[in-house]
Amino acid sequence: MTTARDATPAIHVVLVHPEIHWNTGNAGRTCLAVGAALHLIEPLGFSLDERQVRRAGLDYWAHVDLRVWPDWAAFESHLPEFGEPFFFSTKAPRSFWEAPFGAPDRVVLVFGRETAGLPADLHDRYSHRFVRMPILSTHVRSLNLSTSVALAAYEVLRQRTVTRGTR
Repeated sequence: MTTARDATPAIHVVLVHPEIHWNTGNAGRTCLAVGAALHLIEPLGFSLDERQVRRAGLDYWAHVDLRVWPDWAAFESHLPEFGEPFFFSTKAPRSFWEAPFGAPDRVVLVFGRETAGLPADLHDRYSHRFVRMPILSTHVRSLNLSTSVALAAYEVLRQRTVTRGTR
């Protein structure tokens, strides 16, 4: 695990086994914009040393609160420190608009890898914490990972603005 910071951010974004460096770089930029920590669960489908990751995050990458975990179990053992988890899946019955992101002080937004989503065991153990983003077209299977991260992170901010009057 790589960590240079504590568990204080209000938003934690978790990418479980991300495969595409561009998505991770873009997710990192979004995390920086909203003050979130970015957690990456290994194995990764790329090297963090690849210039494409830094390029996708542009000159922001060095400022991202990045934490790398060797596997889900290592991260999960610290999950209570980071906040209430919400897992994103196209298979979830509940819309993310129904999730109370604005209520807890800290939230954890968990996303699966681009080609397969989250592992089945997480679906089984955390089924009550799963949400989806509405997709109205039958021609679209899922949204891009970095797009989903941005939508979710900004929905947290929106709900907090509405419920707490903060910005």
